[in-house]
Amino acid sequence: MTESTKMNFWQDHSLEYLEMALKRDYQERVENPDGYGKRTGECGDTVEFFLMEADGILSSVSYDVDGCKNTNACANTVIHFVKGRSVTDAWNITHEDVSDYLKTLPAHEIHCAELAVGAFYLALRDLAGHCN
Repeated sequence: MTESTKMNFWQDHSLEYLEMALKRDYQERVENPDGYGKRTGECGDTVEFFLMEADGILSSVSYDVDGCKNTNACANTVIHFVKGRSVTDAWNITHEDVSDYLKTLPAHEIHCAELAVGAFYLALRDLAGHCN
């Protein structure tokens, strides 16, 4: 990768995208989560979400990603929207919300947002199964 390519990465993306793509604060595998979801996309990227719930609120949300910066950005954005919110409200997040927030997620990478939200929905479904 040349220096000019690196500069384009920094110049071509929004601050929101850069923060979420490089952030690792919530990247953690959790033993025995209340909810767990995992999806692998056609691109080969894999996203896993680990949820902890207390009194109907998502008290802890973490993830693990085996994939590109776009997928990492999308997983972090999901957490940005849902952490500390009610489980009911968390069902309202869409891949469009994720893409809109990031502002510069390339159009041909929208599948990364779909992958992250899909894995999160699987974790919510698993959480609901544990609560019943």
